[in-house]
Amino acid sequence: MSPQGTDRLDRRTMLKLSGLGLVGATAGCLESDEEPTTTDSNGGGGGGGGGGGDEETTTESDGGDGGMSSYTIGMVDSLTGSLAPYGERNTRGRELALEQINSVGIGADGASLNVSVEDDESTNQAGVSAAQKLVNQDGVPLLIGSVGSGVSIAIFDSVTSDAGVVQISQNSTSPELTSRPDLLRMSPSGAAKGRALANLVGDDGHDTVAVTWINNDYGTGLSDVFAETFESNGGTVAYNEPHDQGQSSYSGVLTEMASTDASAWVFITYANEYTVMVNEGFDQGYNTQVDYYGAESTVADEIIENTPEGSMDGMKGITESAPQDQENYQNFVSNFEAAYDTSPTVWSAYAYDAVTVAALAVAAADDFTSEALASVVRDVTRPDGEEVFNFEEAAAILNDGGSASDINYQGVSGPVDLDENGDPPGFYQIYSVENHEYVYGDYITS
Repeated sequence: MSPQGTDRLDRRTMLKLSGLGLVGATAGCLESDEEPTTTDSNGGGGGGGGGGGDEETTTESDGGDGGMSSYTIGMVDSLTGSLAPYGERNTRGRELALEQINSVGIGADGASLNVSVEDDESTNQAGVSAAQKLVNQDGVPLLIGSVGSGVSIAIFDSVTSDAGVVQISQNSTSPELTSRPDLLRMSPSGAAKGRALANLVGDDGHDTVAVTWINNDYGTGLSDVFAETFESNGGTVAYNEPHDQGQSSYSGVLTEMASTDASAWVFITYANEYTVMVNEGFDQGYNTQVDYYGAESTVADEIIENTPEGSMDGMKGITESAPQDQENYQNFVSNFEAAYDTSPTVWSAYAYDAVTVAALAVAAADDFTSEALASVVRDVTRPDGEEVFNFEEAAAILNDGGSASDINYQGVSGPVDLDENGDPPGFYQIYSVENHEYVYGDYITS
């Protein structure tokens, strides 16, 4: 919607003069003045500040100018299962974004945005079922989801593509998403990360590696890029096999990796699975015999908390990151810490940006329909428009009569700039484990 309120010009001017931060006066407050009616979701609790297991629902009603008093979009998130630690991060990012959005309102009548959340249980099947409910029963025209790349792809192929519903993944990184241009995402493709990880292992002096990857689209895509890059650099991948999700033991996989002459082991897997592997590797003393490497999904507080000290020391990897020196990211960190008494990861920032981009599409579109939203959702992130660093700045432009192409939203996770494949640019960081803590080093851009 793009109602043109005549009282917004002065507001826009004030924004430019004052340089308001990302969340402004709402920092640390996660309850808006007008709360949506909530009902208990059957998706389970995801942790986080606002109760990620709640499904938010509202009745959309016509405003006096033909607008609506509220808009409801959908989100499929991992509230339970292997990816629940990442779902908790998304919950917090989503709540911060909604607080900032609803403190401003959408359109001249200040309509609110609500997100109806369903649990994908970290599996493709449950993710598809959750998306079917949101799209077919609830009729949402835009869906955010999900964490797992395989889940996002399954939702797109089975639900949103045929229905024409706009889909924005907050966290999925598999290179496979790039082959589906209408499946948008906030986190960058893992292709650049896979290449950077291979270069990191090689630069550390390893010429033979063993790789195990989780048997889904995420694991397949990242391991393929890693192996291709490592071998093209003259290295040997002595072991390159998948493992299943949710197993109680991976001792067989570790034994097979140990039977090679690899000096480095690469784990492309999720937090729960990696925790099991670390503990079993520690019991067998593998951690002192080879060097461990991983990607973003082997970075989680839950891993540190559930593994013994010394079991991962010296591990290295590549993870997605946000530009630490960017002012709106610093504002995001401050507001996040005030609200949750802990520091955010980039994954919370991706969720924040996914909700904000969705809200901007709703504000810029002519109608609250999938077709109208699809026609503007990329434009609000493109470099041609005026740089805006939060929803309030963007809303001021739209309410002054601007269009989607007049906005270039600079996400808290970095420039979004969705390309023709629905991918944003990549921003990565090298991490290591020292004294049983994650330590972050050099940045890598793609």
